[in-house]
Amino acid sequence: MTTPDIIFYTAKVRHGLPVCSAEIAFQEAKADVTRYWIDVANKPEWFAARVNPVGQVPALVYGSPKSDPENPSPGSAKIAESVVLLEFVADLYPDSGLLPKDPVERARVRFFIDAVSTKVFPPFFAFLYRGESPDAFIAAAAEIQELLPPTAQFAVGDHFTIADAALAPFLGRSELYFRNDFGRYGEGAGPPVYEELFRSERFERLQKYFANISSRESFKNSFDTEYLIARAKTRFARH
Repeated sequence: MTTPDIIFYTAKVRHGLPVCSAEIAFQEAKADVTRYWIDVANKPEWFAARVNPVGQVPALVYGSPKSDPENPSPGSAKIAESVVLLEFVADLYPDSGLLPKDPVERARVRFFIDAVSTKVFPPFFAFLYRGESPDAFIAAAAEIQELLPPTAQFAVGDHFTIADAALAPFLGRSELYFRNDFGRYGEGAGPPVYEELFRSERFERLQKYFANISSRESFKNSFDTEYLIARAKTRFARH
């Protein structure tokens, strides 16, 4: 059966594909997607009215006949929010293995994603954007590490799933930003966090996991290091 047309609205970057969990999932599924780049600093007026009322990317339109992405069919489905998009991609492409068929394994995937969303994201943003103590973020990373199988490659086993797609961009940003001391925290506060998470013996399991996910083509194709560094230099400039 042919999958109806998918228009994927995502952030515009200088080159390559967006740093986005949904993009990683699409690539893993080898999905045929029409991408439309949105300049998040200058979003077009039609985007909120016709695609996502909240005005945020990523978002997608599903089931629209081939048409102008700026004017998708009113009867097509409009879907947003990264976690929702991950499950949607997995459901669209069940043979990809992005969501296991076994109910217990599916539950483990969802539990891992929930842990990432509720435990990792808040302290990550609190440290990066508000300059709060990194202790809560490091503690959350330790909790995530405890969820990783001791010897398997990925979050719930040896097959890449949407659990891995959910965490991959944030681990990548953490490694890049803290190693280069990018953030709205005090100058010099980033590298010690980088050393703890990505160099210390305490986080050896997390480091092996990051090596596994960052070596995949889906990650390398969608993690635009040059773009992220250029953007971080502007966003986190210290005066």
